[in-house]
Amino acid sequence: MKIVAPKPFTYRGGSRAVLLLHGFTGTAFHVRKLGKYLHEHGYTCHAPVYKGHGVDPKQLLQTGPEDWWQNVIDGYNFLKAEGYSDIAAAGLSMGGVFSLKLAAEKPVKGIVTMSAPIIKKEVSDLYRRVESYAKEFKKFQGKDNAQITNELKELNEMPTTSLENLAQTINGLRERLDSVTAPIFVLQGCLDESPYLESAQMIYDNVGSERKELKWYEQSGHVITLDKEREQVYEDIGEFLDSLDW
Repeated sequence: MKIVAPKPFTYRGGSRAVLLLHGFTGTAFHVRKLGKYLHEHGYTCHAPVYKGHGVDPKQLLQTGPEDWWQNVIDGYNFLKAEGYSDIAAAGLSMGGVFSLKLAAEKPVKGIVTMSAPIIKKEVSDLYRRVESYAKEFKKFQGKDNAQITNELKELNEMPTTSLENLAQTINGLRERLDSVTAPIFVLQGCLDESPYLESAQMIYDNVGSERKELKWYEQSGHVITLDKEREQVYEDIGEFLDSLDW
């Protein structure tokens, strides 16, 4: 089965704009429902898709965080070029990391991080994410188990430079949290893995923002935007964004 590459989306609404950022091995699909909710409440929303994501897993390993960060900057500049001077950033997982990085380097009205890792990530952990993504991608293509096993062996032989660079990006940002000063809302599902739980508290404790909030969701795991409490997540993010000084 031929898989169509995922595309970015833009929902044009009011003068307040939100850059929505998906996670590692994810696509804009993971933030689309959030984008629709915010659009219905008067926001313009734009979500880029990172290079190498949503396509053949080999392409994922052939790109890296410098490519994905450029996609974030391109998304931010797209909104600027469209005439939106007031921009907030909301990101899931790696997208949350990029939201923090964006806030450290560009003017933003506010930041939302969801399930963002800031605890040191091992390359082996990141590779398991790639392998899991690869299995699902190949199943969706209609390949049988034997073919998938053979192709995973080929994937395992590829260089993991991009994953090493991603680990360094996450680890390096941890040292820069105090340079993040925009208002921030940290969301974290309690059913997520422990490094993400620790990361949520670390982000909250170490950002330089005078205004910061941290909320835990007892019935949610990692992809909090699509989990059981998603409607509450959307509502809480909307209330946070509404409260900013636009």
